[in-house]
Amino acid sequence: MAAPHNLMQLQAMKEKGEKITCVTAYDASFAAQAVATNVDILLVGDSLGMVVQGQASTLSVTLDDMIYHSKLVRRGAPNTLIIIDLPFMTYATPTATLESAARLMREGLGNIVKVEGGSWLLQSIQMLTERGIPVCGHLGLTPQSVNQLGGYRVQGRSEIDAQRILNDALELEKAGISLLVLECIPSDLAKRITTALKIPTIGIGAGIDCDGQVLVLYDMLGITIGKSPIFSRNFLVGQNSIQSAFQNFVDAVKNKTFPAPEHSFD
Repeated sequence: MAAPHNLMQLQAMKEKGEKITCVTAYDASFAAQAVATNVDILLVGDSLGMVVQGQASTLSVTLDDMIYHSKLVRRGAPNTLIIIDLPFMTYATPTATLESAARLMREGLGNIVKVEGGSWLLQSIQMLTERGIPVCGHLGLTPQSVNQLGGYRVQGRSEIDAQRILNDALELEKAGISLLVLECIPSDLAKRITTALKIPTIGIGAGIDCDGQVLVLYDMLGITIGKSPIFSRNFLVGQNSIQSAFQNFVDAVKNKTFPAPEHSFD
């Protein structure tokens, strides 16, 4: 199947049980390589702060950074669905969220904006969707809250925390999100959430039962500075080109061989 060009097609993929593929992208060249292998979605992630800029976290990334990189990705992927992260503190209030999201859509040429967090975002999400801006949620490990979470830790292991994340997912869907990223949560919790929601879920360190999978480009190619996350896999191993690595990732997700148990959490 050719890569989807709208949210209705992504929704149809969930309903058919066809896995959705997503990778991060930060420039035109890598975006074009991804498009050539029919990656379904590109995510211009604030992870660029760590993998491109060499920062210790995503917190220093600015709205201008996101707009700049998103424009580059759009040039390499003119017809692909692009999600853009709203960076740290650019969506602290509903008004700020609307202004920041409008810039990402208008200047960054994105299709969907992504926000990290739960019920405190409901008013902002409703405001965006009522004004024609699609929203992707993000629950579990939310990197912009790393200082509050005490580091990059698996979330939702206790029943109380798991129920909170499930409740947040249901509330976000009711508020109008079109997609939900689930990061670093137990596989069984991700399955519960995916089953409970009508919208697609995209997992990263959340097991095989999410509707789709996303990886950071640099992790997927094995060029991350320092230690790669245990939920990732180097898809360049055994391949003779970057494009083959993208195809390897797409095939593994579509065939449901990635993520394997060793890339998931109990």
